[in-house]
Amino acid sequence: MKSIYQTMNRKYDVIVVGGGPTGSTAARICAKSGLSTLLVEEQAHIGYPVQCAGLLSNSAFTECEVSDSSVLNIVSGADVLAGKAMCSFDAGRDMAYVVDRGALDHEMITASADAGADIRLKTIASGVSRTSRSLYLKGLYGKEQIEYSMLIAADGPRSSISRMIGIPRAPVYLSGLQCDVACSTPTEHVRIFPNAAPDFFGWMIPIHPERTRIGLCGIHQVQELFQKFIQPYKKACTHFVSGTIPLGTLTRTYDDRILIAGDAAAMAKPTSGGGVYTGIRAARHAARVATEAIEQNDYSIQKMKTYEHSWKADFGHEIRKGFYMYTIRQQVSIQDMERIIEILADPKIREIISKKGDIDRPSHLITSLMQNPLMIPAWYLMGKSWLKTLI
Repeated sequence: MKSIYQTMNRKYDVIVVGGGPTGSTAARICAKSGLSTLLVEEQAHIGYPVQCAGLLSNSAFTECEVSDSSVLNIVSGADVLAGKAMCSFDAGRDMAYVVDRGALDHEMITASADAGADIRLKTIASGVSRTSRSLYLKGLYGKEQIEYSMLIAADGPRSSISRMIGIPRAPVYLSGLQCDVACSTPTEHVRIFPNAAPDFFGWMIPIHPERTRIGLCGIHQVQELFQKFIQPYKKACTHFVSGTIPLGTLTRTYDDRILIAGDAAAMAKPTSGGGVYTGIRAARHAARVATEAIEQNDYSIQKMKTYEHSWKADFGHEIRKGFYMYTIRQQVSIQDMERIIEILADPKIREIISKKGDIDRPSHLITSLMQNPLMIPAWYLMGKSWLKTLI
């Protein structure tokens, strides 16, 4: 490969592959720490094509460290609908931001450049050599071989870096379809439809009073379910996107001088599919470990492993518990889901959810609900579904 690829005159302390929120955050922090940093992004335009519902919790939006210029709407609650059953939750305060992901991602990568990171757009990572600690690139600058001290892979659900170094794929991949629709809708609540996609759920996210994002995620018959779901709005569709959500995390998120973060490490939340919060949290841990490794000249596997210990201590238990709930959800019938929503509609239960609901860290809410006697019928239905997972 050396005879084909041009070797640059300098090597970088850190190369980050992937220009989404995870990669941008890692690159910005590394550059601000004084490390020579290169961020590589395969797309020519940051944030496009959009592959996200664009609904960020308060915590996720705060982690992005951006202005409100990308915010299209702010919601305070949710309506969950299954058949004739419906329950509504309203926290009485701002709970989530509906954003323009293209604008958000562009602001974040601009912050990386402002911090001193070099940016390469329309450039793909075509190979990695752990022996020479080099990344092979193809793009606007032709074919290049660039050396690194640390490599952070934030290159999305189908991560080429993790594949190149032989780390097995995530256990589950969801397919998502979404369109923007011109229709009147209340702007205060997101609407969730568990039975629209029995493998996961469907959604309606208000962008403003005259426009809504409608989509769903699942594993089986996603296209057919999506067409059925949007049937009433087909003539009003103005924008269409698709995406992939990996669930379950990788068996290992580190290698020799390589750290894997965000969707590349399947860190999406199994309860909602969102990956911005966990991705940015992982990016912070990855940037810290990369900085320490370079400053201490310690590139041992033990040092790399501290990255995995850090993110697992931060939010790993939420992903683990969420994935457990996800596997149970696969066995919940349409009829049982409707009954569960009826139980959740009890005013006392809704009050608990409104007070303790946290999109990013739902385990506290689940614990509170488990302790409430009103939830016994719901736990019976969930337990019945859990038994199916053992068969």
